[in-house]
Amino acid sequence: MVSVNQLLLQYTYLQILDLLTTLAFMLHGVREGNPLVRLMMHATTNPLNGLLAVKLVAAGLGIYCWRLGRGKLLARINILFAVIVAWNLAALIMAAF
Repeated sequence: MVSVNQLLLQYTYLQILDLLTTLAFMLHGVREGNPLVRLMMHATTNPLNGLLAVKLVAAGLGIYCWRLGRGKLLARINILFAVIVAWNLAALIMAAF
């Protein structure tokens, strides 16, 4: 059984990877796929500020789950973000060919 502390660490790592892959997409002119994130990116003075605001909220939600001991929820979210990061990386690699 993975501890909630370890799940939070994994969550944080996956959020950083998602941020980096999203930035790579932005640098290559690819539009953000998540409509809520895209809205925040357009609602701020700079798309990076919107993206960072979304990631700040995500960090808060991760900490909230950690403090409440919601390990099962964090584990499920980690699976989702692992798939998203893998998808982003695959899309970036395929775009290079």
